[in-house]
Amino acid sequence: MTTQTSVEPRVRVLGGDPTDAELAALITSLMTVAEPPRSTWSRPIWSDRSRTLRTDLPHGPHAWRHSFGP
Repeated sequence: MTTQTSVEPRVRVLGGDPTDAELAALITSLMTVAEPPRSTWSRPIWSDRSRTLRTDLPHGPHAWRHSFGP
């Protein structure tokens, strides 16, 4: 026994007689606009301020020699 469920159309043509190719182009463009971005935006490396922070200094004898360099 199969049951049929009524599905509300998401796109309704109000006027004209579009071809299948025109409807496919319309739906494809709507899906492209509505689709969330696939990759997350990341900050470019050149504007990353963490590069300006100094790393930990080495410990031990003569470690002071490394305190003046990057």
